[in-house]
Amino acid sequence: MSKKITKALIPAAGFGTRFLPQTKAMPKEMMPLVDKPIIQRVVEELVEAGIETIVIVTGLYKRAIEDHFDNQYELEDKLLKAGKEKELEEVRKISDLAEFIYLRQKGPVGNATPILNARHIMGEDPFLLFWGDDFIDAEPSRARQLIHAYEKYNSMIIGALRITSEDGFKKYGFAGGEEIEPGVIKVNKVIEKPGNREASPSDLASISGFVITPDIYQYLEEARDKLQEGEELVYLSGIQGAINDGVSVHAIELKNAIYRDTGNKLEYLKTVVEYGLKHEEFGEEFKDFLKNLKF
Repeated sequence: MSKKITKALIPAAGFGTRFLPQTKAMPKEMMPLVDKPIIQRVVEELVEAGIETIVIVTGLYKRAIEDHFDNQYELEDKLLKAGKEKELEEVRKISDLAEFIYLRQKGPVGNATPILNARHIMGEDPFLLFWGDDFIDAEPSRARQLIHAYEKYNSMIIGALRITSEDGFKKYGFAGGEEIEPGVIKVNKVIEKPGNREASPSDLASISGFVITPDIYQYLEEARDKLQEGEELVYLSGIQGAINDGVSVHAIELKNAIYRDTGNKLEYLKTVVEYGLKHEEFGEEFKDFLKNLKF
C-alpha cells in the first residue's frame, strides 16, 4: 500500500528577475493576486488536498514569506480592538493553514537543489513538489489529481499539460513513454527544454506539480557530483536516472486545467484581471469598468 502523502515542498529561492525592479526587495512569490499573494494560493490548494506539513526553501530577501505565514500578534490585537472581526479571522487562518518549515537553499543552482535540501525532513516519505510562483486551476485540484495518481500507480508522478505552441518546447521539460490509458504514460524518457517538437519525446510538458518519492535522492546526488561548471542541477536529471534503473515513473495529463504562469508578466496581468472579475466583493463593478475603458 502507498504511503499517505502529507508533506509538500515549495522551492522559493529564485530572484524573480523577470519582475525587477518590483522584486528587488519583495519575493516574486508574494506578488498579489488581488488580495492574497501567489504562494498563499498554492498553499491553500495543498492544504485542501490534505497536506499537513509544508517545507518552503527560501533564499536572500525572502523573509516576507515567513512573516506572511507567521502569527502577527500586534496586527491581530489591533484588528481585535478595532472590531474588524472578518479581517482578524482571515489573518489568523493564514498562520493556521499548516505546519511550516523554512530552509535556506544551499548547493548548486537549479530547481533540484531544494529537493536535496529538504531530504532530512521528508525522509522516506513521498511528497508533493509545487513551485511558489505559478499554479493550475483545475477541478479536481491539481494536488488531488496527483495524489490520486500516486495512490493508483504507486510511483513518482509528473503533472503534465499538452503543449501546442513551438515556444513551449523551449520553456518546459517533456516526458515520453508508453500510453497505458488515455492521458497517462509510463515514462521512459524525460528531456529538459528539447527546443522543438521534433526533439521532444511527446507533447506532454512537465509544467507544474509532481509527486516525488525517496527514490530520487541518490540520482540527484549522482547528477550533482557530475555537474560541469555553469550547469544547473535539474529535477529531471534525477527522474531520468531513476527511470534508467527501473524505478516506475508516470506522467498524467491534468484534467480541466488552466495553467497560471504568474512568473510571466503578461500572464500574471491576465490572471489578476480574471481573478478580479471573479471577486465576490467588486467583480461586477470591475467588469463594468473594463467595458467602459476607451482604447
